[in-house]
Amino acid sequence: MRPHIAGLPGSRIREVANAALDRADILAFYFGESDEVTPPEIREAAAESIARGETFYSHNLGLAELREALRGYIGGLHGDPGPDRIAVTSSGVSALMLAMQMLAAAGDEVVVVTPVWPNLPAQPAILGAQVRRVPLAPDAQGAWRLDLPRLLAAVTPATRVLLLNAPNNPTGWTLDRAEQQALLDHCRRTGTWIVADEVYDRLWYGDGPAAPSFLDIASPDDRVVVVGSFSKAFLMTGWRLGWLVLPRGAIDTMAKLLEFNSSCAPVFVQRAGLAAMAIADRFVPPLVARLKAGRDRLCQGLATLPGVTVAVPLGGMYAWFRPPADAPGAGDSLAFAKRLVAKHGLGLAPGSAFGPEGEGWLRWCFASRDPARLDAGVARLRAALYSAGSA
Repeated sequence: MRPHIAGLPGSRIREVANAALDRADILAFYFGESDEVTPPEIREAAAESIARGETFYSHNLGLAELREALRGYIGGLHGDPGPDRIAVTSSGVSALMLAMQMLAAAGDEVVVVTPVWPNLPAQPAILGAQVRRVPLAPDAQGAWRLDLPRLLAAVTPATRVLLLNAPNNPTGWTLDRAEQQALLDHCRRTGTWIVADEVYDRLWYGDGPAAPSFLDIASPDDRVVVVGSFSKAFLMTGWRLGWLVLPRGAIDTMAKLLEFNSSCAPVFVQRAGLAAMAIADRFVPPLVARLKAGRDRLCQGLATLPGVTVAVPLGGMYAWFRPPADAPGAGDSLAFAKRLVAKHGLGLAPGSAFGPEGEGWLRWCFASRDPARLDAGVARLRAALYSAGSA
């Protein structure tokens, strides 16, 4: 076994969740998914596909009709990407790994903006690339900001890939258009590829139907790869279906990589994706409205807790907050999260799961169909922070 692989850290989110196994009293907000099930139209499409016997291989790049539907969906948000630029993948995380396999070799430099979902920096590291972290930083109100000059200075002609996740998991930070344009212009000069993880682009609470995307400004020939997923906006986390938008001319290479990784996504899952595309216009906006209501309710509740630092995120499905510095154990987010589970039945993700930049913070997924669960969670956190003997 390669020593680097053997030494990969386990998921600290899973570590907290495992501490809550077999307990029915846990209010669980640690995973990045809604507690709503996938819409019936999507489930029925998959069941009908299986009933028809669609259990065979498809094209490496996905069903032609799904790729065309994705082209229309993306085009309605960010402009038509054109033909032969979309590949269907078995999950968004697989899409990200495929992008890394296409671009980053052992010894190459990959710059990643952090804190971030731990899989992102781990993927190039698994391939032997050298990962450089450029951290966001919180302001006094708890909103995380990008030091653009620092990031531009970090990306040099020696940088093979700039890896970005915006809207960001866990902080909710999102690139604005001016920042995107500055990064694109800079990477054109340095010859650096941009891999943009935009799986939260529809979970957006600003103007317009989606967060700013590199697809809005990049040309078909730019060294830009954009990753999307059905998981969040269509409540399909367990289905494992995603996509890539690639530069013109890269699709044949990606088809080969897909063959070597998974051959293709299952046809019945792709049929579910087609059903999701068909209901997107009427399903996604109400979902985003529910998420926004949950965001507002949770952030308002957290803001009533003395000493808690929280900012209302513009995108994503998470409240990223810091407990009071004098709260027992607050400096060790993993131990603190485990204590919340064990003593108070509250399941949150530790900030250290997202890198050292996240230490001292906690992530709370507000994608709950029952707002009362969020209120109950805030009450449990209040008890954990301030009740005598609760530590």
